[in-house]
Amino acid sequence: MSLFAKLQEAMEKRNSDLLIPLYHDDYQFVRHQSGTTFNKEQMLGMITTMLASDAVQQNNHRCIYENDEILVEHSVMDFPDGTREAVLAVHIIKDGQILKTETGATPLQK
Repeated sequence: MSLFAKLQEAMEKRNSDLLIPLYHDDYQFVRHQSGTTFNKEQMLGMITTMLASDAVQQNNHRCIYENDEILVEHSVMDFPDGTREAVLAVHIIKDGQILKTETGATPLQK
């Protein structure tokens, strides 16, 4: 099963336990909005909170490109505050796990 398929399954099942083995121990998420980064523990905490809320929805989730070194995915996300964003995520892969993620998000009208 591809890494994208595993991510998609975890999101569809809203099961953060399925995500834990997908992230490398040295994982880093780059937050361009604030100029900060998250490590694996912080990222999994954020995702667990998001998956626990029915108000967070991932729509039109699709793989743009995937190989052994990179995964590029796109989706439209709905958030509890009523906002919606088109999100493009680029994941750098190492040893079959996500090592680094950078995203670009565009606010959308509902």
